[in-house]
Amino acid sequence: MDFRQTPFVFALGAALMLFVVAQSLFFLVKAWRRGRELGMPVSTLRDAVTSSALFTIAPSVAIATTVLALSNALGLALPWIRLSVIGSFTYETTAATAAAEGLGISGGIGAPITDPVSFSAIAWVMTIGSVFPLVLLPIFLKKIQSKISKAIEKQGNTAWIDLISAAAFIGLIAAFVARAIAGQGEADRAGDGAGVLSVLTLAVAILLMLLLELLVNKRGWKWAEPFTMPVSMFAAMGAAVLFARILPEQIAFLEWRG
Repeated sequence: MDFRQTPFVFALGAALMLFVVAQSLFFLVKAWRRGRELGMPVSTLRDAVTSSALFTIAPSVAIATTVLALSNALGLALPWIRLSVIGSFTYETTAATAAAEGLGISGGIGAPITDPVSFSAIAWVMTIGSVFPLVLLPIFLKKIQSKISKAIEKQGNTAWIDLISAAAFIGLIAAFVARAIAGQGEADRAGDGAGVLSVLTLAVAILLMLLLELLVNKRGWKWAEPFTMPVSMFAAMGAAVLFARILPEQIAFLEWRG
């Protein structure tokens, strides 16, 4: 039996999900009762619940995409557990890849992690990395906000803060782009290193993302904006499967970093 997907880990994931759902329902009931105490009409409360539920659809699609992207290397259970509580595509994949490469696993998480020790180490890195903000922010957030507010008042605008945030995000994306173009894979494993298939998949994701963003901005479809990245990711994964099937094997699996 695959140690990554035993009944125990799936039961653990189900227990965590039930806890998250129970917590959400608890606060939903508390908020509803408080709203009624304040005299808010039922129709207003119902609209708030409906809009909040609809707002969760797009993030849920992105989370499902991330679970699928990590499932080949880590199985379904661990990504499901991680993303049921906390995490995002950029963090989970970056942490897992960095841990795998630190363990000397060529190709990072491009292939199944079959060693229990390596799997455990990757899980710990993913978990500990996301715990620190939960511990540090309650202690230091007020001081950080105070420093930022003083910096904004001194500078007179927030342009440089937006620039730093954009640069950090672009740095994360650049790491994934670089892996698709020059990522090292194992010599005896096809498809885990940079090559024709990885570059074609990257190109489809970028082009579709640009096209969807253009449509959203031109048509004013603000409601569709959260779906652009998940749709691009799903389409790119589908394109990878399609290219692997329709292209000659010697071309589709040609790798210059394999």
